[in-house]
Amino acid sequence: MWKVQLFKLNFDEKEAQAVQDVISSGWITMGEKTIEFESRFAELIGSDVETIAVSNGTAALHLALLALGIVPDDEIIIPSLTFVADINVVRMLGAKPVLADCTSYDDWNISPNDIERKITPRTKAIMIMHYGGYPCEMDLILKLCKKHKLYLIEDAAHAPYSKYRGISCGAMGDIGCFSFFTNKNLSVGEGGMVVTCSNDLAEKLKYLRSHGMTTLSYDRHKGRAISYDVIQPGLNYRIDEMRSALGIVQLDKLPEAQYQRKVLVEDYIDKLGNIDGINIPFLYQLDNIDYRPSYHIFPILLDEGIDRLKLIESLKKEGIQSSIHYPVLQEFAAYKNKGLTETPIASAISARELTLPLYPTMTKDEVDLVLEALKKGIS
Repeated sequence: MWKVQLFKLNFDEKEAQAVQDVISSGWITMGEKTIEFESRFAELIGSDVETIAVSNGTAALHLALLALGIVPDDEIIIPSLTFVADINVVRMLGAKPVLADCTSYDDWNISPNDIERKITPRTKAIMIMHYGGYPCEMDLILKLCKKHKLYLIEDAAHAPYSKYRGISCGAMGDIGCFSFFTNKNLSVGEGGMVVTCSNDLAEKLKYLRSHGMTTLSYDRHKGRAISYDVIQPGLNYRIDEMRSALGIVQLDKLPEAQYQRKVLVEDYIDKLGNIDGINIPFLYQLDNIDYRPSYHIFPILLDEGIDRLKLIESLKKEGIQSSIHYPVLQEFAAYKNKGLTETPIASAISARELTLPLYPTMTKDEVDLVLEALKKGIS
């Protein structure tokens, strides 16, 4: 159906062999492959982090809030322009989400100034999201957290390769949360990682991940333990060995995949100058030594006069898949008219944002097809 999909898996026989090897091993629940995946991911992030692999990115966010002791009526400041998992996990704990606006039409990340405006005596934590893999302005956010004694959770689902001033996204706050969903830069289908530089938090997260148990089933399988104790209430947010094996292969591919994403984004930007009605965010981060984006998606901002739905349909007729990242949180039925704060910049961006195809195996000829269809749809 599609001449150019929104994304494609960067999989080959290596992923198939990795899964087959796990199946042949006779142990498919969390074990040695998961330990290796965690270790390899820690090497990627650096900063002496502890890494805890989990079943998905939402589980990572949920565990982060639990480990930090978030309780009902605590206020958590989150971006308005983000995936719904951020607000869902806050509400599931009975805490109050407080929405902060985007910084500007050029920087769609959460605004440090708006964060400060939203802090109250009940604020317990700030949850940020590195939109599209473009790092937030971390110096200002970290200063706010220190000044007001707040926890910082990084939703780094888009940012497994991103850095801000030489430090990996996910390693700057108290806890970083990654997603390895199918369409992510590092894809295993479903999976996630929790990252922290705190040994105490790492211990809590490991207990919370697996029922609060002192030993894992794999330890008993290997004869390293006979029984177990339960230190605290916990959940089953474990990853399995097949996904960890996929993650190891994907980590090997990540540097080259990131380079290809960068090349394609630069090609898009160079050629979009010939199309009226299009604005590109985060240009200030390109060729800036303070930032290393992961180029997770390629978002554009349409001029106000362009009918986005008609454009999406026009692209579809030309065989080009597109998407929207994201509806603002207060527009969802579950959260509409729930007293959430207005975020005018995020709302305006959300109404005009369009995501174009981007994936490592995409070609420059496919970029041309996308832009030809885009120009036709706008004219």
